[in-house]
Amino acid sequence: MSLWRNQSIGRPTGQDALAGLSLAGLLLPEAVAYAGIGNMPPQAGMVALFAGLVAYGLLGCSRFAIVSATSSSAALLAAAVGTMSLGHLDWRMSLSAGIVGLAGAMFLLGAVARLGAASAFVAKPVLRGYTFGLATVIIIRQLPSWLAVPTVGSDPLSVLTQLVAVRSQWHGPSLAVGSLALAALFGLGRHLRWLPAGLLVMVAGIAAQELIPLSKLGVHGVGSITFAQVSPNVPDLVWAQWLRLGELAFAMVLILYAESYSSIRSLALRHGDAVFPDRDLLALGVANVLSSLFQGMPVGAGYSASAANEAAGAQTRWAGLLAAATVGLLVWLFLPWVASTPVPVLAAVVIWAVSHTLRLETLRPYFVWQRDRLLVCAAVLSVLVLGVLDGLLLSVGVSLFLTLKGLTDARLAVLGRLKETHDFVDLAVYPQAHVDPDILVVRPEAPLFFWNAERLMTLLQRQLAQRGGVKVVVLSLEESPDLDGSCVEAMRELSLNLAHSGQRLIIARLKSKAYVVLQRAGLAGTTLTVLSIDEAVVLAKQQVQ
Repeated sequence: MSLWRNQSIGRPTGQDALAGLSLAGLLLPEAVAYAGIGNMPPQAGMVALFAGLVAYGLLGCSRFAIVSATSSSAALLAAAVGTMSLGHLDWRMSLSAGIVGLAGAMFLLGAVARLGAASAFVAKPVLRGYTFGLATVIIIRQLPSWLAVPTVGSDPLSVLTQLVAVRSQWHGPSLAVGSLALAALFGLGRHLRWLPAGLLVMVAGIAAQELIPLSKLGVHGVGSITFAQVSPNVPDLVWAQWLRLGELAFAMVLILYAESYSSIRSLALRHGDAVFPDRDLLALGVANVLSSLFQGMPVGAGYSASAANEAAGAQTRWAGLLAAATVGLLVWLFLPWVASTPVPVLAAVVIWAVSHTLRLETLRPYFVWQRDRLLVCAAVLSVLVLGVLDGLLLSVGVSLFLTLKGLTDARLAVLGRLKETHDFVDLAVYPQAHVDPDILVVRPEAPLFFWNAERLMTLLQRQLAQRGGVKVVVLSLEESPDLDGSCVEAMRELSLNLAHSGQRLIIARLKSKAYVVLQRAGLAGTTLTVLSIDEAVVLAKQQVQ
C-alpha cells in the first residue's frame, strides 16, 4: 500500500473553522507551558506547534489528530539533555535539535520499512502507568514555579523535601496568583467547556501583569520570546554525540508513537475511520524533522488536544491547519504580551493540562480484570523513583520480560475428542472428552521459540511417561507460524527419542514457514501435515494398525 494513499485533505467546513479557532486558544498556552517542561525557551514550543500542525495537516490521515509538543515528550527531552548540556542554553538547543531530528529520521525510516504494524510495541498498561507517573512528576516539578522557590535537582521526592524545608520562603503573591489561575482553569473546563480556558486565563494573567503590575509584587513573567534567531540549522555535533543522542531518540520515538497511535486509533475506532499507521509514521517524521531544523521540540499526537478537536466538531484535517494559522496570527499581533504571562499562571496551565492523565479510573480496570497490575505499578513507580527516561526504559523492559516469561511458562494442553464430533478440546477444560490410549494429542498454548522450546518438549516427555503405552504422538503447532533453530533442534531430539522408543510423531496444523523448515530438518519417523488434528488422528490410527 502506498504511503501517499488517501492524501486528499478535503474541503474545509464551517465546523473546521470553529474547531480551529477553539484549538488555537488551547494550543498557544500549552505550547509555552510545554516548552517550560522541556527546559526550552517559549518559542521552541511554538515552533513545534507550527511544524506539527502543518506537517500532519498536509501529510497525515486522521481528521482529529493534533500534532504538537506533548507533556510526555517535553519531559523526556528535559531528562535526555539535562545532564549533557551542563546548563548552557546554546548547547542545550543544539542537543535538543539533534534528538528531535534523529527521532524524525527514525519515524521516516519506519515509514519506508512499513513498521506501522509495530505500533503496539509499548503495551497500553505500561503507557497508562507511565503517563500517570509522568503527570505526577510534572506537577511536582511545577510547584517551585508556583511558589517562586528555587530548588536543586529534578527528582520529585527531592523537590518535595526541599519545598517542605523552605516553606517559610513560599512567595505569597505567586501562590495566590497560581491558585486563582488553577481554580479558574478547572472551573471553566468543567462548566464552560466550549470556552478556551487556557487562553482566557493566560490573557487574564497578562492583563494583571500589565495593570497591577504583578512584577512589583515579585510575580515575574516568562521572559523574552523572540523568533529572530529561528532559522533552518543542523546542529554541529561530533559522531560520538550523535550516537548518544540516537539512543535517547529511540526512547523518544517509542513513547511518542505509542502515545500518538493510541490517540489516533482510539478516535478512529469511535467514528469508524480507517487507520494508516505507515502514513502516520511519515507525517510524524516530517513534523519532527521540520521542528528540529527550526530548533523546536519533539511533537506527537497528544490525546487531550486531539480529543478537544473531535469535541469541537472537526470534519477534516483543515481544523489543524486553521488552528496553526490562528495561532500564527495571535503570535504576530500579541507576542510581546505573551512574554508577560506570569510564571505561576504558566505553572497552573501545565498542571491543568496534564491533570487529565492523573486519574485512577484509567488504571482501575487492570486491577478489576486482575491483569497487568504489576506492569502498571512498575511503570508508575519507575518514573517516580528512576526518573523520566530511565523509568520509561525500565517499564518497557519489564513489559517485555513479563511477556517472555508468560510465553516461557506456557502450558502443554493434552487434547481429547469431544463426544462424536471432529473437535479436539483441552482435557483440563473438558475432562469428559474421549482419549485414545494409543494416541497422545498435545498442543503448546503459545508459539514455540528458543526460550520455551526445551521446556515444552520436557513437558511432553513427562506426559508420555505418565500415560504409558502410547504408540503415536500428535503434536499440533497451530500457534507457531515459524520455528527458530532452537525449536528445530528440540524437534529433532524429540523425534529421535520417539523413534528410539518405537513410537511415531505426527506434527499437525503446520503453517507454511514451519512446514518448510521441518521438511529441511528431515525428522526421523515423523509425519508432517497441514491437516487438522482430527485428520492427523486418522493418520495416527492407520499407523497404529
